Amino acid sequence: MVKNLVIVESPAKAETIKKFLGKNYEVLASNGHVRNFPKSRLGIDVDNDFEPKYITIRGKGELLSELRKASKKADRVYLATDPDREGEAISWHLLEALGLDSKKARRITFNEITKNAVKKSIKEARDIDMNLVNSQQARRMLDRMIGYKISPLLWAKVKSGLSAGRVQSVALRLICDREKEINSFIPSEYWTIDASFNIEGEKKPLIAHFYGTQDKKLQIDSKEKADEIIAAVNSTEFTVSDIKISERSKKSPVPFTTSTLQQEAAKVLNFSTQKTMRIAQQLYEGVAVKGHGTIGLITYLRTDSIRISDEADAMCRQFVEENYGKEYVIKNTRTNVSSRKIQDAHEAIRPTYVDITPVQVKDQLSRDQFRLYQLIWKRFVASRMESAKYETKSIKIDGGGYRFTAAASKSVFSGYMSVYQTEEDKEISDVISSKIEKGMKLSSADCESCQHFTQPPTHFTEASLVKTLEELGIGRPSTYAPTITTIIARRYVAKEKKNLYVTELGEIVNEIMMKAFASIVDVNFTANLEGLLDCVEEGTVNWKTVVSNFYPDLISAVENAEEKLEKIKIEDEVTDTICEHCGRNMVIKYGPHGKFLACPGFPECRNTKPYFEKTGIKCPDCGGDIVIKKTQKGRKYYGCINNPECEFMTWQKPSGKLCPKCGKMLLVKGNMLVCMENVCGYKEKSKIV
Repeated sequence: MVKNLVIVESPAKAETIKKFLGKNYEVLASNGHVRNFPKSRLGIDVDNDFEPKYITIRGKGELLSELRKASKKADRVYLATDPDREGEAISWHLLEALGLDSKKARRITFNEITKNAVKKSIKEARDIDMNLVNSQQARRMLDRMIGYKISPLLWAKVKSGLSAGRVQSVALRLICDREKEINSFIPSEYWTIDASFNIEGEKKPLIAHFYGTQDKKLQIDSKEKADEIIAAVNSTEFTVSDIKISERSKKSPVPFTTSTLQQEAAKVLNFSTQKTMRIAQQLYEGVAVKGHGTIGLITYLRTDSIRISDEADAMCRQFVEENYGKEYVIKNTRTNVSSRKIQDAHEAIRPTYVDITPVQVKDQLSRDQFRLYQLIWKRFVASRMESAKYETKSIKIDGGGYRFTAAASKSVFSGYMSVYQTEEDKEISDVISSKIEKGMKLSSADCESCQHFTQPPTHFTEASLVKTLEELGIGRPSTYAPTITTIIARRYVAKEKKNLYVTELGEIVNEIMMKAFASIVDVNFTANLEGLLDCVEEGTVNWKTVVSNFYPDLISAVENAEEKLEKIKIEDEVTDTICEHCGRNMVIKYGPHGKFLACPGFPECRNTKPYFEKTGIKCPDCGGDIVIKKTQKGRKYYGCINNPECEFMTWQKPSGKLCPKCGKMLLVKGNMLVCMENVCGYKEKSKIV
């Protein structure tokens, strides 16, 4: 009897596939990668045309031995690792490590783990695509070069345990740049005016918003201007000058790609990118479902395509027609519009069986698995449904030389929103009375003004960082989760609630990278390098050309940095703080969270305490020293040393000067000093560097 061996990456995937294949097939798992670069050295022979030197991963020897025995017994070996660059590279490493003949070993891929997809892939078995393998090798080697050449420099100049990376260093720079934008942002005052008009026969008044004059929109920048407008319209008769009724539609969303799934799961489910990918992997590899056995519930999770197979598209349209009605089935669907290269060999992320609804499998899934599956299922079904349609009504009300406007909308066809709604979709608009007619006279309005201030850019969240990285063409779907995980684990960035804040350590590392390795943290350079790696995948550029062109410039920058960069002195600086246990002067040490005070008598004396760097500025509330403090996760702020007795604190650097208008502290924001009391609004040019 002919024996066939199928090698996949994970045991869970092996269990699922075994159920689809007959007795002639044995399915084993490699448990991920089997070969890698050595940990102790670069692992690239620079003098020998940049040949990589792979070794068997520690602990994988016994597994490889079992795979060799099984492959020798088999007449045909199918390498069924994941359908992406990394999966292709793992298959090639298995081919090399097991000493397989390329005629005997064949590569198979499937975007969904279903019986039809697996059996079809065996019929379409092919050779290993060396362009994909070489693209992955080039990526790994570039990352390796940056990590193994720059990281030791960071150890020497800052502290051990730090790291640099091709994508992570750019991500850190983006977060640092955003932090600078926020810190230098100067809010501007503006006012809004809402007018309340009574409509005869209606209990609720009509609320309209100040627009300006009949000719142009006006910005109100002071209370005096707002009061002037209110005084002008208070005793004025108003006229409804225009009523416009129209219909608008909101297009159904496209199915999820890796990045959009990460973004939506972060916003809706509060999942980290790492958690989203971990749970999606479980849903892809297989879950035990009552009545179906172990099946993969979603298609492959690493993709930047929104394409859907014709078969899946037809099944989903049929499902929508049967469950919602023919009028809900979308007539046209959108395709990828990006000019940037996408992995279109993969479909978008979708349920493998659209008729297996989230409710049907809720009891067989963990809470998190169910919530993510439900999100994917609803998004896919919604993508095959018609647009939601609204009737919108907007009116213009004129009087006293000024114009107020009001607008409302009501749903006339729910479309895709019958299945899937975002937070924006859930916003309910006001209703405008049908009794309002053009030319109607309205009595004088009750006006209410409200003060506002422009807001700084928001801090990055994992979702918005992923979106920005994708828009800039930095990294690929599979790199986003590990990149964010790494910069948080290295304590370059602190995550508080959903926001990402740069830490003191992150600022130091970014400063070094910007100074010594400007090209590596340059957004355009990194995006162009990503484009070159895509060309390797297409077979139009030799992978060793990319690596050999990059290496000399990197080495030159490292040598220059070793010579010119000063060592950051952040440990063992003696302070005047006396250890209350043994009487020694405590010293400044540097830990995972930043600086702290420690007794130099360690290990005999293990006394430690927080280190607060004095700013030389006195607290305006109690006269104590204002010091630099950090939150538990490392975010920097300025507070009084007498806390908790004194509650003074600010996120921005205090100047030491008090506001001449209200007496509060002036804060340094770029080249300006701004009163910390927003309502005051005082600002002046700064002489502080």
